[in-house]
Amino acid sequence: MKTVKIAGVPEHFNLPWHMCIENGEFNEAGIDLQWTDVPEGTGKMCQMLRDGATDIAIILTEGIIKDLTEDSHSSIVQVFVKSPLIWGIHVDGKAKYNSISDLENKIAAISRFGSGSHLMSIVNAEKNNWNINNIQFEIVNNLDGAITSLSEGKSDYFMWEKFTTKPLVDNGTFKRVGECPTPWPCFVIAVRNEFLAENENTLALILEIINTTTEEFKQIPSIDRTLATRYHQKLEDIQQWLSQTQWSQNNLDEKTFDKVQNKLSELAIISKKAAFTQIVKKI
Repeated sequence: MKTVKIAGVPEHFNLPWHMCIENGEFNEAGIDLQWTDVPEGTGKMCQMLRDGATDIAIILTEGIIKDLTEDSHSSIVQVFVKSPLIWGIHVDGKAKYNSISDLENKIAAISRFGSGSHLMSIVNAEKNNWNINNIQFEIVNNLDGAITSLSEGKSDYFMWEKFTTKPLVDNGTFKRVGECPTPWPCFVIAVRNEFLAENENTLALILEIINTTTEEFKQIPSIDRTLATRYHQKLEDIQQWLSQTQWSQNNLDEKTFDKVQNKLSELAIISKKAAFTQIVKKI
């Protein structure tokens, strides 16, 4: 049995992985796929890949591309979710802010530098014609940290996937004042280069198993109810999320890669660009 470490956020996007693990599909193929939930998100997973704490990460596209322009420790081997991520822009439930325009030059809570919440707060600022040099950041580590930070007034707003935070909006913990979709596919599968060099056949098998599941995922009977129960969501919210979410079985194409990297460069999030072939590998 080959042990493989994999990491991802504890969100509904990753249910296909958990189903394959729980159904024993990887075990049947001789793979002990050991999943780690990472509530801190992409910045933390980049660190885990660098440190060898995980072999594979299901990770935000913009975050891993940024990290790999600085240190080519891993490779993108596939897009996992090709639809955009819809980032909700949240303030404390009792805050005086009621629109995105109220947040110009205010403090953004972020899980860590290099995370999606950090990078997308800059993308959102540019989208709204704000001076990106005036954004202030408060590191909060995870969603729980953001709740505390906003309620204590240490930060003013927090960007996170809108359906994950919907229960907090419903109960009044957060108020959502707007949304910001990513202008590219949201999740990719990144693999440590050291692991990839020695285990390409194992990785190909892992991708084959997960791709078979994601191709048929929406047709699984009562999958909406399963998701709603498992992730403590309202059924109508999950149904809306399912209708706009598309998984992928293909790798990141060069045009999309360039779009992401060019935007990161334009916003001065990265200081140098990397070649497509340096970061994206075909399996």
